[in-house]
Amino acid sequence: MIYVQLFITFFQIGLFTFGGGYAMIPMITEHVIGKQWMDMQSLIDFIAISESTPGPFAVNIATFIGKSQAGIIGAFFATLGVVLPSFIIILFIAKYFGNFSNNKYVKAALNGIRPAVIGLIAAAALSVASSTLLDFTQKNITEIINWKGLIIALLLIVVNLKKKLHPIMIITVSAILGIILFGII
Repeated sequence: MIYVQLFITFFQIGLFTFGGGYAMIPMITEHVIGKQWMDMQSLIDFIAISESTPGPFAVNIATFIGKSQAGIIGAFFATLGVVLPSFIIILFIAKYFGNFSNNKYVKAALNGIRPAVIGLIAAAALSVASSTLLDFTQKNITEIINWKGLIIALLLIVVNLKKKLHPIMIITVSAILGIILFGII
């Protein structure tokens, strides 16, 4: 039954990813593409929409994917699945954190998890970047690279490194540049 599949899939994603929604992207990609719930381009669109809408990324993406697969009830079960592990873990930590926060093994584990989270986020960024900026079905090198998309990405990276922009501003500027570069030019 699809509702159970959605719940279990997103429960696993919520349980085994640390570091927030972006760290979930590789696991979401593996499950969603592997189960053939959607293709990579659709998933990238869902990632963009999930980031652009208010609320936590993980909840948004689970809700969108659940809705696409099984309507409102699917959205409910996917969302419940992704938030339930965090809810249970936070309750446990809130109750017992004082007892083990100074434990050398807990500190060592957290020191190992932090770099892994950076790696997961970087892998997700590279995966989305390659899917968005490269099209290997083309034969000509000038057509393989999405030059307009690359210009938008690089421009916003440079601007954001120099002056930290609010995410809403980045999304708004990206949309405007997209309209100009892809819709008008």
